[in-house]
Formats: sequence, C-alpha cells, structure tokens
Amino acid sequence: MRETSYDVVLYGASGFVGKQTVRYFAERAGAGVRWAIAGRDRHKLESVRAEVGIAVDILVADSQDKTAIDTIVSQTRVLLNTAGPFALYGDAIVDACVRYRTHYVDITGETPWVKGLIDRYHLQAATDGTRIIPCCGFDSVPSDLGAYLLVRYLQRELGTNCTHVKAYYQAAGGFNGGTLASGLSIYDRGELDLVTNPFLLNPPESVPTDVDKHRDPTSPQYDAEMETWVAPFFMGVVNTRIVRRSQALFERWQESYGTDFSYQEYFKFNPPWAWLQSTAMVGGMAVIGGAIAIPPLRSLLESIIPQVGSGPTEQTMNEGWFRCELLGWGSQGQRVRGLIADAGDPGNRATVKFVCESALCLAVDFDRLPGGAQWGGILTPATGLGDVLVERLRRAGMQLEVEMMSVARR
Repeated sequence: MRETSYDVVLYGASGFVGKQTVRYFAERAGAGVRWAIAGRDRHKLESVRAEVGIAVDILVADSQDKTAIDTIVSQTRVLLNTAGPFALYGDAIVDACVRYRTHYVDITGETPWVKGLIDRYHLQAATDGTRIIPCCGFDSVPSDLGAYLLVRYLQRELGTNCTHVKAYYQAAGGFNGGTLASGLSIYDRGELDLVTNPFLLNPPESVPTDVDKHRDPTSPQYDAEMETWVAPFFMGVVNTRIVRRSQALFERWQESYGTDFSYQEYFKFNPPWAWLQSTAMVGGMAVIGGAIAIPPLRSLLESIIPQVGSGPTEQTMNEGWFRCELLGWGSQGQRVRGLIADAGDPGNRATVKFVCESALCLAVDFDRLPGGAQWGGILTPATGLGDVLVERLRRAGMQLEVEMMSVARR
C-alpha cells in the first residue's frame, strides 16, 4: 500500500452515527491505528473531538467540493463514510477513493446508488485492487455474513453445496433521521422500480431465468420451520440483493455457493400474538408507503419522524438488541442453523460496530482478507472482508454461531 498520513479517516463524524464511530474508534481502534475525523463543519467536528476527549486531526471538506474531498481521500488508506443520504453526498467521495486507490466502507442501504457505483467503478476498482464496500452496517452485514457462514460450513464441514438459506430477524431499538432520509430520497429520485429488482446488484450473466422464484415476500405467512408467523422483513429489499451479489462474485472467483443457491429473509414474531403482529407489520408498511406518495400525508410524516442528525436516546440504544436466526439446506438434505446476535440498538450500536470493524479489517488485517492484494471492486462484506470480519466481530462481543441440526431432511 502507498504511504499515507492516516490509516482511517471517519467522514461524517459530526452526524448522529458519525459521533458514535468516533467514540468506538477512541475505545477500540488501538494505539497503532492512525486516524482522523472529517466532515464539512469544523466547529461541529471540534465539538465532537472535545466531547469524546481525543487528540486526533480534523479534516474539513464539503462532500460536493471535489478538490477538498480529493485532499482528504489522498491522505488515507481507508475512508469510512457515514454521511447520507449517500446518493446525495457520496458520489465525489467514492470517485476519489477509486482514483486514489483508497479502500472504502459505508452504512448505506440505498441499493440504486450502489448499482450506480457498480456500473461506474467496479471494473477500475477491480483492476487496481481497491475495495469499495458499501452496506457495512446493519444493512447488510448480518445477512451477508450469516449466509456466507452457513454456505461455507456446509461446504467445508459436510462436503456439500448449499441450496438455500432463510434468515429470520427480531430486533428492538429506534431509527435515526439519516436512515429515514435515505429511504425518502430513494422515493424522491423515482427509483422504487429499481429497488424491487431482486437481482439489481448482480452481474448480468448471473441473473437466473426464474427471477420470480426470488422475489420478495409480500404477505405474512406461517413458517413451519420456525413454528410461528413471519412477515416480510422491511430491510430484505436491501439485504437479499447484497447476499445475491456475494453469491455471484464468489461464482466468478471459483468459490461458488452452489448453482441452485437462493436466499430470503423475514421478520419473526413469537406466539401467541404472532399472526396479529405479522399482519399489523405488513399493513403498517403499506400505510407508510401510501402516505409518502400523498403530499399532505408526506408532510405530516416528515414532521413526526426523527430529523437528520437526530436519533434514539442513549437509553433506547443501550436497551436495544437484534437477533438473526438462519437456516441452511445442503444439496443432500443436510440442515444447518446459524445465529448472529448482539446487545444494543441495531440501527446505531450494531451498525457502528459493523462499520468500524469493517474499516479496521482493511486498515489492520488487509493481508489476511479474502482474495489477496489484487481482489478489488464494488464488493460486499462477505466477499471483501469474509472470515476476518467474523473474527473481529466475535472479539468485539458479538455472537456468530453455526451448527448442524440434529435432524437432516429436505
């Protein structure tokens, strides 16, 4: 790697999630990691630095100022970006990362924007060995690493390919304004049709002929495996696309998941009110979707949701949690299950842990990452970070487990 002033720069460090990344780095980055904080407002960055009590450099650049962004990106090996909506504020940053061969991670869930990155930058980043890895927050690390772990367990321990994986989420916590603004931005940009494409992020040659088989669930259903009712997971339209891109990239690199692999995910409810809760979730999402399209209701919705820069209270974030249960089927009828779980609000505490550890994988453990020094492109957490991120998350206190189920059946 080229010589730089910093190993990691945290861009967007004065935002709601950005402040939490600063605290995380202050506590866990280690003395050997050279890092700095960056954003567009020096005064706010100075306040964050004083609040956290750290002595790190401050770098200032508006995300639309190409020259200033170039100056920041050229000084670091890794750029961690939390400044969204990314379709509005992320283009110049990723463009600079590709040109300066600076590795990149962020917390976006904006799949149309990621599709644009693939179209514009994948070939050049792959040629240069630059790892551009969006969706390194709760969107979509548990899904992507979970599917990866089950597939590799079946292959390495049981000698069989995986035919399909299902993920079942449960969670408690709150939303921050930046996450909600990103969702509204997708609607305002007229990109809903892109969002519904199950293979939006796949290379064209990897799209199967039976696309309908992979479409997102739209209604509550009783799940016999879980013995309870489940609903479509509202983040599934992001996570499933990332998992499918991982499968397609691994196929390109002769590390196939299996030719018949499929993936889907759900939100799980516990009895006795599971049917009512799953139905209410589907109905509530439909109401919110309809309200966004009606200007008076859109205005009302925007007045009551958290604004950009705000989010849940410390108590809500501390008391939050998430749990992702996974089931995987082998080609000979074997079944495995996995669990990824942690304490702390998933959209904030877990997201911060995910993205910070992802950046540290690139900064500290680069030589151990999958594919070696030349493995680059617009990647995913599984393809770009793989087992190294699994190890770091476990050391950071997160539960990541895979085991064979006692009863093997189709």
